[in-house]
Amino acid sequence: MVKRIEKDFARFREIIKGQIRKDLRKYITHGEMIGKRGKYAVSIPLPSLRIPTFRFGKNDRTGVGQGEGEPGTPIAAGEQDPGGRGAGDTPGQHLLEVDVTIEELAQILGEELELPRIKPRGQSTLWADRDRYTGVARAGPESLRHFKRTYREALKRSMAMGIYDPAAPMIVPIREDRRYRSRKPRQVPQNNAVVIYMMDVSGSMGDEQKEIVRTEAFWIDTWLRSQYKKVETRYIVHDASAKEVDRDTFYSIKESGGTKISSAYLVCDELIKKSFNPSEWNIYPFHFSDGDNWGSEDTKKCVDLLQEAVLPRVNVFCYGQVKSAYGSGQFKKDLDGAFPDSPQVITSEIRDKAGIYDSIKEFLGRGK
Repeated sequence: MVKRIEKDFARFREIIKGQIRKDLRKYITHGEMIGKRGKYAVSIPLPSLRIPTFRFGKNDRTGVGQGEGEPGTPIAAGEQDPGGRGAGDTPGQHLLEVDVTIEELAQILGEELELPRIKPRGQSTLWADRDRYTGVARAGPESLRHFKRTYREALKRSMAMGIYDPAAPMIVPIREDRRYRSRKPRQVPQNNAVVIYMMDVSGSMGDEQKEIVRTEAFWIDTWLRSQYKKVETRYIVHDASAKEVDRDTFYSIKESGGTKISSAYLVCDELIKKSFNPSEWNIYPFHFSDGDNWGSEDTKKCVDLLQEAVLPRVNVFCYGQVKSAYGSGQFKKDLDGAFPDSPQVITSEIRDKAGIYDSIKEFLGRGK
């Protein structure tokens, strides 16, 4: 029997989820949750929630603030001026922080953005051992006794000994009849994924642009981790040259050189060849830049690298163009022109934080 407190807690969780769904675009845009995440849960700031209930009071129209008033009519002492002038004595809205698991957050994200479940590319050759109670043994704990097999063994013994009476069937198992469920290790296929983030860190990419990338990467990770057993992340930064870095460096480094995007794609290609066999991994490269590149020759080199080296090995390739005051935005146009109908190349223009919501839907909406 379910206790009342468990029902109340379940109802409270549903109310919280409803509030998150209602304000999901705001949470995605502001990035409030990134600094409050743990290994398995995220703390979300919510307005204080009041469960609707009946409250008894006087049913008259003589209270302060009721009835029609005239301009200039003074209000009672202690009440706050409706115009917002002066200090009031009423409490403001308080925020309540609640913990939501990563799985719950991913479920809400998928439902609100209508994201299809990802179909892994090909058949993974990674296998994981999983114990299943599929065997039968003559010894074991009573909690694992196999009643049907025990009854069958007792029936067989009774019939063989001639003591079974169909008119009065009574089967009494003895110690030798007992059978128990036993574990048998079974290998099952396991699909894993790696997310490779690449970002332009030249002088035209400022703190605001990096914050947009950081926020979007959080939601991309949240969704992909709900679709795969294991997800790894790698980070590549580039200006005129590229290198692999750790997560903290990825979001804090700032260079002042020019921009050669092909350098990042070369490092990405080498990383895939060295560490992530496409037959064993689902690979997701995400590249973020303001669209500036050093000359048309390097853009052509980028297109060739994508066609010949990257796209044959990855699920999808996603390019997010983050608007900046100095970026030309030309690279997205070049990619759209080079891959007009490719199901693997997805480009998105992120003008500001408000564009993160739609960009995530564009990147993850194909279910690949």
